[in-house]
Amino acid sequence: MDWLERINRAMDYIEQNLSNEIDFKEVARLACCPEYHFPRMFSSMTGVTMSEYIRRRRLSLAAFELQNNANVRILDLALKYGYDSPDAFSRAFKTLHGVNPTVARNKGIELKAIPRLSFQISIKGAVEMDYRIEELDFEIEIVGVKQKVTTKDAFQVIPKLWAEATENGLLQRLINMSWEQPQCKMEGILGVVGKQAAITDEDFEYLMGCRYTRELPADMEKITLPKSTWAVFPNISEAWQRLYTEWLPVADYELADLPCIENQLAPDRVPNSELWVPVISRR
Repeated sequence: MDWLERINRAMDYIEQNLSNEIDFKEVARLACCPEYHFPRMFSSMTGVTMSEYIRRRRLSLAAFELQNNANVRILDLALKYGYDSPDAFSRAFKTLHGVNPTVARNKGIELKAIPRLSFQISIKGAVEMDYRIEELDFEIEIVGVKQKVTTKDAFQVIPKLWAEATENGLLQRLINMSWEQPQCKMEGILGVVGKQAAITDEDFEYLMGCRYTRELPADMEKITLPKSTWAVFPNISEAWQRLYTEWLPVADYELADLPCIENQLAPDRVPNSELWVPVISRR
């Protein structure tokens, strides 16, 4: 099953469950993508968050029902499309359509139709994407501090964790430790997401650390990653935006069952960050 087929299968599931509770773990499973990464992939491809897309699709369907069924109640539509009250539904409806649901029943009222998404290959412009493949034929020991992160809030919470690490001195400790015994490659300050790339739980442990082989500090933990292959991309934010839409669909690699690692390099390095993505060959 190719990449486009997997993504469109996930979109089919969303479409079939707009009037039910949508299981985001199932969406990610159908797309064969880690739950942690799928929302970012979706946003980078569409320019809108997945939750916002679902909200807009539901309100679009609600508008059609109001126009075509004079007997449908506002309360029933609110409950059908996941709102706790008619007031909450009405506010969201007006934000999208510009009118209240009661007004939307009238013919001649201009409403918004949000079409369902499907994905196709398109030519976006020949902008090269730099990467390299690293074969690390040795185990990697990473030492640091773990924090529990809720999966659905990860992209908001993790930057705050790093800000706190700067304020409380943890970041400087990691910098000092990384200087004590510099390691070749993957030598920066690391953010390790969970234990596996395919995060399916409601929360996971995020480790802020560095490669370190001396005595383990009492307040830190150690993880060991096996020999593995990595696709390495410069500039973390740009890499996340283009990884799923431009690189994975054409690469001869799939995600491996290891965590992705955000590698923060020295501020004077160009680029000053790298995204390390664990991969296995499709051949």
